[in-house]
Amino acid sequence: MKLRIRGNSLRLRLTRSEVDRFKTQGRVDDAISFGPNDEERLAYSLVAWESAHAVSARFHQNTITVIVPTSIAQQWTGSEDVGFSAEQSVPGSEPLSLLVEKDFQCLHERPGEDESDAYPNPALDSTD
Repeated sequence: MKLRIRGNSLRLRLTRSEVDRFKTQGRVDDAISFGPNDEERLAYSLVAWESAHAVSARFHQNTITVIVPTSIAQQWTGSEDVGFSAEQSVPGSEPLSLLVEKDFQCLHERPGEDESDAYPNPALDSTD
């Protein structure tokens, strides 16, 4: 799962196997370590919750959790939909923009990037 943070926006991009795992298990987790201790690790998760009323995000104990209502998770994982988005109000700040997408292969090869589990890019199918 790829995490992109820019300003007050957060985007998660999932490979095919991660979307399958999210569909069957209701969650996908990943992390990045900046050092050997747990305090130097940023974890991030995508979680489907039956009781959730809207897509939202939380940050607690070095973990970002994006929460998705189960109905939205089922619709997304069972369809060709590329992704879904939401805005979360943040008191005293601009809204937090959330975007969850299926990860497509890049149009140009990137050295060192494994895209074997990415979705085929629809732009690669065009016959000009």
